[in-house]
Amino acid sequence: MSEVSVPVVSIASLSSHVGQDVRVRGWLYNKRSSAKLHFLEVRDGAGIVQAVVFKGDVGDEVFARGDKLTQETSLIVEGTVKEHGKRKGEYELQVKSFEVVGATTREYPISPKEHGTDFLMDNRHLWLRSKRQHAIMRVRHTIVKAVRDFFDNDGFTLLDAPIFTPNACEGTSTLFQTDYHGEPAFLTQSGQLYMEAGAAAFGKVYCFGPTFRAEKSKTRRHLAEFWMVEPEVAFLTLDDDMVLAERFLSYVVSRVLESRQEELKTLERDTSKLEKCIPPFPRISYEEAIGILQANGHPETKFGDDFGADEETVISNQFDRPVIVHRYPAEMKAFYFKRDAERPELTLNMDVLAPEGYGEIIGGGIREESLETLEKAIEAHKLSRDAFEWYLDLRRYGTFPHGGFGLGIERTVAWTCGLGHVRETIPFPRMLNRLAP
Repeated sequence: MSEVSVPVVSIASLSSHVGQDVRVRGWLYNKRSSAKLHFLEVRDGAGIVQAVVFKGDVGDEVFARGDKLTQETSLIVEGTVKEHGKRKGEYELQVKSFEVVGATTREYPISPKEHGTDFLMDNRHLWLRSKRQHAIMRVRHTIVKAVRDFFDNDGFTLLDAPIFTPNACEGTSTLFQTDYHGEPAFLTQSGQLYMEAGAAAFGKVYCFGPTFRAEKSKTRRHLAEFWMVEPEVAFLTLDDDMVLAERFLSYVVSRVLESRQEELKTLERDTSKLEKCIPPFPRISYEEAIGILQANGHPETKFGDDFGADEETVISNQFDRPVIVHRYPAEMKAFYFKRDAERPELTLNMDVLAPEGYGEIIGGGIREESLETLEKAIEAHKLSRDAFEWYLDLRRYGTFPHGGFGLGIERTVAWTCGLGHVRETIPFPRMLNRLAP
């Protein structure tokens, strides 16, 4: 390497250094060679650059060392930044020298050939280095940033909900149980109940963190561990909740479209479908959704039936943007949902279904604020009264109408990127029968 001080720069900033000598630190992504040239694709996490090693520039010894470079060797490359001869807006390095930082000790297991899903998941720690996975994680990063920016800029206060909870609050069998200093505890499925307490203190709050479901599901939409954002707002109506959801979702998608065009291009995503994610979203009642299903290949569907992946796909296929389905039967929903005053058999809830078969990405509604009604609901659902005394306190000391929703990050990433399975939406997925790496 040159003894003269040469700046170390990011590949993403090469456009600012045309004609200058720089150093790039990274890993060998790919290599092509001929008798007098090595074309090294070097990645540094911010981008990939082609580094051209010409035998006449570097000499026989350095050129011969280039022959021995293997995929994912870490190295420092020094060279002159030049505009790419054929692709406008791209740059390359005319190499003067390079230094190997860490050679690989065995052949890199992931090659350009086709690999099975299990193999790639077993090597997830290495698969993350690929262009496709890199693009997905960049989109996920933008979605997470947009989520925080939306609520932070809209007057919400972030409150962190606990991961350990003392009981299975909804009487469900899909919680992970663990030992908490000799007492049974469960990994949280939702921070909603805690956000209701937060709404009474701050008016507008949200939590954002991992949640856990012990469902024995192998569908393309489910993970055992996923991230969810849950806003809760005091004095909210169902219409307010739907407006908040569509404003929020359209904001997140617009941020991805603004800043991740290259990544979406890498993923071959048809962005014209995302561009239609603009309020207002279509709104249909649960009963109208039943009618859609009956008219589109599901004549057996009746009131009281829940919607699975197939049914949600049929419903969403009738629209060119997310659709909001509201007022489901009360018997299908959790005890804390408020009932419709005009039709008590229905709840004031809503789900947002993403288009293209990606299903429910938002679920929420209005919570029951009456102490007496909530006490009866807890009894009817055969839940532990002691476990909910703190929750009932929220109704004893200044009860108020309120509501909110939860959005799953992984399903949102899958839809935004156009992915076939949620396993690619999170760095290290946890699924049924997969706890590693």
